[in-house]
Order: sequence, then C-alpha cells, then structure tokens
Amino acid sequence: MCGIVAYIGNREVYPILIKGLQRLEYRGYDSAGVAILNGDLKIFKKAGKVSDLAASVKGQDVSGHLGMGHTRWATHGEPNDRNAHPHFSQTKNFAIIHNGIIENYSSIKEELKKRGHVFHSDTDTEVLIHLIEDIYQNGQVGMDEAVRLALGEVIGAYAIVVLGKDHPTEMIAARKGSPIVVGVGKEEGEYFVASDATPIIEYTNNVIYLNDGEVAYIKDGKLTVKTIENQVKTPYVQELEMKLEELEKGGYDHFMLKEIYEQPRSIWDSMRGRIDAQKGFLRMGGMAEYDAKFANAKRILIIGCGTSWHAGLVAEYLIEDLARIPVEVEYASEFRYRNPIINEDDIVIPISQSGETADTLAAIELAKSKGATIFGVCNVVGSSIPRATHAGAYTHAGPEIGVASTKAFTAQVTVLTLMALYLARHRGTISESRFQQIASELESIPAKVEQVLKLNDKIKVLASKFKDAHNFLYLGRGYGFPVALEGALKLKEISYIHAEGYPAAEMKHGPIALIDEQMPVVVIANKNSSYEKVVSNIQEVKARKGVVIAIVTEGDEVVRGMADHVIEIPPTDDVLIPLVSVVPLQLLSYHIAVMRGCNVDQPRNLAKSVTVE
Repeated sequence: MCGIVAYIGNREVYPILIKGLQRLEYRGYDSAGVAILNGDLKIFKKAGKVSDLAASVKGQDVSGHLGMGHTRWATHGEPNDRNAHPHFSQTKNFAIIHNGIIENYSSIKEELKKRGHVFHSDTDTEVLIHLIEDIYQNGQVGMDEAVRLALGEVIGAYAIVVLGKDHPTEMIAARKGSPIVVGVGKEEGEYFVASDATPIIEYTNNVIYLNDGEVAYIKDGKLTVKTIENQVKTPYVQELEMKLEELEKGGYDHFMLKEIYEQPRSIWDSMRGRIDAQKGFLRMGGMAEYDAKFANAKRILIIGCGTSWHAGLVAEYLIEDLARIPVEVEYASEFRYRNPIINEDDIVIPISQSGETADTLAAIELAKSKGATIFGVCNVVGSSIPRATHAGAYTHAGPEIGVASTKAFTAQVTVLTLMALYLARHRGTISESRFQQIASELESIPAKVEQVLKLNDKIKVLASKFKDAHNFLYLGRGYGFPVALEGALKLKEISYIHAEGYPAAEMKHGPIALIDEQMPVVVIANKNSSYEKVVSNIQEVKARKGVVIAIVTEGDEVVRGMADHVIEIPPTDDVLIPLVSVVPLQLLSYHIAVMRGCNVDQPRNLAKSVTVE
C-alpha cells in the first residue's frame, strides 16, 4: 500500500526523503508529499509520481533535519493534490502521514466539525491529525500523550508518523495492522522510520520492527517504545541482510524483468542448505519442531491472496500427491469472514511475499484462536506474518520491487515442494527412489530456468503478434492449472488485457463459447500424465478457429503440428512443471505490457502489498 519514510538527526532531510520515496514508489504512486520542520512546518505534495513532486519542489526552501514523506495508494478520496499526504491539523501546528484505514473516521469528523474544525480533504487521515490536535489543546497534554490518546479512540488499521511545529526534536510513529520499521542510525541520536526497510538500508541495517499497538517516541535523540496502553517495551534491534544493489534495476529496463531473470538464483537460494539429493538430505528447520503435528495432521489449510493463492494451489497438488494429507486452499479474504471450521489438529499454512497482507494476517489470528498450528511461508524477514505464526520457512527470493510478483511465486513453490517432500518422507508415503528422483530434478531446476530465459527474444516476437488482443484464455490440467491461473493474472495485472485461467476440461462448461479466430488460447501442454487429454483440448480449440499458443516439452512434434505457436521448455518431473512453465508466461506478459506502453512495475490501481482490506 502506501509508503512512509521519515528522518530525525543531523543530516539534511530532503534528499533522504525524496530518495526514500523513489524506492517506495512500488508501494503507492497516486501522489506523493513531504513535510519538513525547520522553524516552520512546511508541506509540499503533488498528485502523480515522486518525480512530479520533486519538480514542483524545485527552487523551494527544503532545508532542515527533521521531516517525513509519503507515497499514496488511494483509499479514502480520489488521487489529487488535496488528498495527498502529509496532512495538516486545524492550526497547521501538526502534520501526519498515514497508511491504512480509520474505520470510524466519519463519526469522529462530525464531532470535530461541531467543535469548529474545518477539513480540506476527503481523507480519513486528516480527521486523525485534527483529533490529535484537539486532544492536545483541550486535554493540556504533550504531543506524545495526545497521539496515544487519539489512537485509543480510533478503529481500523494504521501506520503513522506525526510531527509538531513546536516540537522540533520530536517524532512519533505508531502501528496497528500496517507495518512500521524504525532504523537506528549510525550517527548518535539519528533515527529513520519507514513502512519497510527499502528506503533506509542505504543508511543503516539496524532496525526495530514495531509490533501492533506500539508507539515509538523519538525525542532529543532518544527512542522509547510504549504500547497504546502506555506500557514501556524493550525494543529488539535486528540486523538486516538486505543489500543496496538488490534495490536497483541493475541495467534492466524494469524491475519486473530483472526479477524474472533472478529466478535461477532465487530458486536455488530457497533450497540451498535444505536439500542435497546426492546425500539423500532434506531438512526444514521450522517443520522439525512440529514433526508430530504435521505427521498426525488430518487436514492442511493453505491461505493466501493473488499469486500466493496460486502457489498454494500448487502446494495442494504436491502435498496430496506426495504426502497423502487432505489440503484445502482458501482465499484469505473469504476465509476470515465465512465462519470456517478449524480444528486443533489442523495445520494452517499462510503464504505471503510481503508478510504484511491484511487479510492473511486476520486469517492467521482467526486460525490461532481456534487452536490450529500456523506455519508461515514468507519472503520478508521480520515482517508481521513470521512474527504471528508458530513457525515457518523463509523463501529467500530477495526484495521484489515489481508489483506483479514473479520470483516470489517460484520461490514459494520451491519451498512448498521441499515441505511436501519432507512431509512425504516423514510419513512414509514416498519411496526413497521416488524421493531421489524428485530431489535430483529439483536441484536441476535453476539451470532449466536459465534455458527458458534464453527464449526471451523469441517470446518478444510472439508478444508483438498479440499485443493488441482484447482477451486471452489460459488452459492447463493437473499441475498446469495453477500455472494457467498465474499466467492469466500476470497478463491482466500489467497489460490490462482481460485474461482468464481455466482447467482445460472445464472449457466445455462455458469458456468454449468465447473461442473464435480473435481469441488467443495459451495451453500448458507439457508431456505429463494429462498430456493426451490436453492434446484433445487443443483439438477442440482449433476446431473452433481459436489461436493456440502452447507451452510444450522440447521435441514435442504432436502439439507443434496443431498449435499456431509453440514455446519449448526443458522436460521435467510432473510435480515440478510449474517452476519451469510459468517463466515463459511471465516473459510473454512483460513484453506485451511494454509494447502496449503500460507501466510494468507500477500498474494502475495496484499496490505491492495490500495492508488494508
């Protein structure tokens, strides 16, 4: 969602803010703004990109050593200058930036209006800063206490930073349901605040992740962390392993393309140290502690959103196929509201790239309240989901900046494959020879993905033929079905072409009515146990003049003779097909989007991590 960056110390603040906002723009890019305190409290904000803000600020006095910045992804109020953050209080003595949603803002706003408050935006955020000032003035309390008391009155999710004109050595940050990280600077008494570590890693790798309901008070170079109930907490300082170069494009035109090409490394990093086929070694540290729970589980529930849900669907096939445990895959947004049946002997596996997905976090809390064991799969160390789960496994994909997830998906599938193998071995549902077969093939996947990436130029030519299409249909069977869903999602996310993924056999139950010579149909047609059935589906499409783009196993002459276009990928085991077959679909989507002039890394209306409902 929205991005936050703030600084207090001895450095000039504006360069830190503007560079930080550029790194955070993947989180929100409807508008951007900064507030700087230097005698006076000044706000500069602009609808559009961070570059538009920088251009509008040029020539203004932006000197100072205390300030905050924000990139917005609109929730309350349309994207424009007026609704951009930061927001002033009634007297302009206080300013705030805010990620999240204040659910009871309307009733608070009406009460404040009765007290003479005048509002200048459509946002819930402006209501909060007016409330803070109202408590400050009428309660005769300090800024810190005014913030704490105000937060006690609001309902919803938030990550906020507050500055006060008459408080030049103070900064306050707080979180509930939306992430905040506090960076401890290398210079004495300097601190950074951000929604994630990307804008501050250049300056420090020592950070404190605030927990829900915590407030960070920075005053006179000292940091104090308290709960909203005013209980003092001892913050845990964590050292980040993130590298600055991971946040740069590294010569690629877009982060998405860079991240597609990083997949051989991210897949390998996600299995490195966990498996050695030659030695017959497999270890999943987080699972070992819960061996008995996993071994005796009568059911596994997997929850996720978007691409993570697709990875969960692959995991359902893997776990049921190899470990013989019933699996249900749920959208977190539906799971949390439909009164699901959860038992104490259930294992719940939430999957999230960011570790901050609001619906997934809420689903975790629901499952925990019913006594289930929660085992998370996440990419971001120190994020909320790893802290909310009983145990888990990190994916080691590295930072993913492109909004459309690519390497996170294959990293998730890699870890989920390892988990399925671990469970199967532990439960005795897989032979040692079959284990060795899959383990050896898994270790070869990075090299096979490298081979697929060499098809980039061919895929680019193919993209040029279909860039003006209005609809796409993606079909797959078995392990190819989740790949079809993911391929369709990638295309619609970044190119704005309508696309749907279906099980190939379901085509006859509706979608076949759409097929004509204008409808490109992408078919996952690798040689596997469903191959003959998929060939029949291709024949059905061709009989209705559909245009077939087939992802096939190298050397396949049967499908080549039927399809209009084929993309050959290296052969692999049935259970590992998603890791190889998804890559050409990522490249196809990328090139179509670029040719259509779309903003690949920042597609309209989307944000990287959905931290509010």
